[in-house]
Amino acid sequence: MKSIAIVILNWNGKNLLEEFLPFVIEHSTNATIYVADNASTDDSVAFIQDHYPKVSIINNDKNYGYAGGYNTALKNIEEDIYVLLNSDIEVTKDWLNPVITMFNNDKKTAIIQPKILDYYKRDYFEYAGAAGGFIDKYGYPFCRGRIFDTIEKDNKQYNDTEIFWASGACLFIKKDVFRELGGFDEDFFAHQEEIDLCWRAFNNNYKIQFCSQSVVYHVGGATLKNSNPRKTFLNFRNSLWMLTKNLPSKQLFPVLFIRLVLDGVAGIKFIFNGQFSHLYAILKAHYCFYTKLSHFLKKRKAKQYKNYYKCSSIVYNYYLLKNKMFSHNFNNSL
Repeated sequence: MKSIAIVILNWNGKNLLEEFLPFVIEHSTNATIYVADNASTDDSVAFIQDHYPKVSIINNDKNYGYAGGYNTALKNIEEDIYVLLNSDIEVTKDWLNPVITMFNNDKKTAIIQPKILDYYKRDYFEYAGAAGGFIDKYGYPFCRGRIFDTIEKDNKQYNDTEIFWASGACLFIKKDVFRELGGFDEDFFAHQEEIDLCWRAFNNNYKIQFCSQSVVYHVGGATLKNSNPRKTFLNFRNSLWMLTKNLPSKQLFPVLFIRLVLDGVAGIKFIFNGQFSHLYAILKAHYCFYTKLSHFLKKRKAKQYKNYYKCSSIVYNYYLLKNKMFSHNFNNSL
């Protein structure tokens, strides 16, 4: 029987812990629950100690972000399976057992994502993960059930299957694999570090799976909203870093060049929309990318697989061909 550690990363999220931690405790009796606190300045830690003394608290000495926060916390957690869970997620009855069964049925499966539905529109998928993620040739992420801003209704159209990346909002990973991969890349701080981790797992011949029988509801954007230029900066910068680390050698610079052009188009779109702070965020992201390019080139590994992408350009499919849903682009049975 595999032991399970549910680890909730917290930074000034007392209100979220008040709302969602009771569901985790109620529906996770076969797991050990940890809250990894990134040096919160509210009374999150005191709240847990007072109301949920059986929940273990890991006190990080500063705000390390998502990547560093989890890396620091997980160093001393020895359960077999890590469940990395956002503090704004409502878990449901029997959400753990189907995932553990899936791990047991396939030894090469290293990472699993449950079905992530919208907390407010509960019959729709949620932006951050939906029914499992993929990327296109140029590193743009999308999901079954969510492509850019188009969200599908959950009609149970997506079955359990192998995916390319699992959402960091609720990610199950074997402890031994997490440590073998060296954990998250802490340079990312937050956003797309889970895609980078899954890509590295993929290059090490591990499987990433989607489990439709496990369902959670995600608020989304509780820590950093999509309208925040900081999020734009992190997404653009980290995506370029991820490509630099993981692209096959022959595709590295051609893909990066086209991606830089596409990012320029996105910048022009922000100008026309009057979103100048987001344009600045893209420029800042590119500056960071260039200044640390040699650093990330050194992180490249020997094994890089060319069949990493689901389609050549999800941007082309979505904006020009008007294929707004996953089922319009790919076989619906996947």
